[in-house]
Amino acid sequence: MEPKDLIREIDKASGRVSDARSFLHIDDKAAELASLDEQIAAPDFWNDPASAQTVSKRASNLRSTIEDYERARTLLDDARTALELAGEDTAFADEAERACMQLTELLDALEVESWFSGQFDEGDAILTVNPGQGGLEAQDWTEMLYQMYTRYAEDKGWKVAVLDLVPGEGIGLDKATIQIEGRYAYGMLRSEIGIHRLVRISPTDAKKRRQTTFASVEVLPVIADDIEVDLNPADVRVDVYRSSGPGGQCVNTTDSAVRLTHEPTGIVVTCQNEKSQLQNKEAAFRVLRAKLYELEERKRQAELDELRGERMDNSFGSQIRNYVLFPYQLVKDLRSGVETGNVDAVLGGALEPFVIGYHTWRVSQ
Repeated sequence: MEPKDLIREIDKASGRVSDARSFLHIDDKAAELASLDEQIAAPDFWNDPASAQTVSKRASNLRSTIEDYERARTLLDDARTALELAGEDTAFADEAERACMQLTELLDALEVESWFSGQFDEGDAILTVNPGQGGLEAQDWTEMLYQMYTRYAEDKGWKVAVLDLVPGEGIGLDKATIQIEGRYAYGMLRSEIGIHRLVRISPTDAKKRRQTTFASVEVLPVIADDIEVDLNPADVRVDVYRSSGPGGQCVNTTDSAVRLTHEPTGIVVTCQNEKSQLQNKEAAFRVLRAKLYELEERKRQAELDELRGERMDNSFGSQIRNYVLFPYQLVKDLRSGVETGNVDAVLGGALEPFVIGYHTWRVSQ
């Protein structure tokens, strides 16, 4: 990079660092973190473990954001210092360019974080894949999506816990539910809510005909215990049954699987992949709380839309992305327009361009 171009890039980055302090609300976050650290230092802090975990997680997230911002300031100072020394030693010009590139990448990530301001955006997510039209093909597609999201989460350093895997009839999965634990997991993965369409040569068709199959993806936030949800345990029927599937590490085969039926709404939740009946029950109630919270939010939004005279957009029921394996190779998001011909990479977990592309499109609407 020419010196004049490098000066321009550093000046541009300097303005972005200044903007980041504002849109990230660094001063407010620092004050909140100081208050939380005082709570954490109190002798009776862990007397209420659930509340303590919530406070500790919030403090950790605040600290990470502040540290990232401070790292951006340090990189800016490093780039400026290296640029000043480049007049005496040209090797410093390369160092200034490297610092500037790292700073640009970090600022891009911080700007993406600023988009996630919803109540649960910073928290964990419960992701469920269900087969749609297509029979056995749809079950196979469900398993492919389950693997794609698992790999994406693992590549980002997020923790994945399998809550429910229901094997299909001879192929694939009839349902997959996983909990993804990581910073901004729910905010990021909201991009995946909707119908995913696959076009390929059917692996189960002897005539090798092209087939179109569908699967739906649902993403819910993990609701903290201190969030009020209208859930009366007396309204929930609890059934225990033997886990399905081959057993082994994925699915246990004891009578520990749990099915919850919420009588007032008819919502059914199953969990069979934890090690004990109690753990399965706790996990199932976690999913049920999230579903009931989302149901109430939808009702409130529908009432507001009716008062405003607005047409509701049911994003869950809409097709959002095509994955074409034949007669050509293409993955295309129908909302953001992001596309790639490297289908294998996407199915292998390289989802970041689509996730970021969706949120870029969303904030521009």
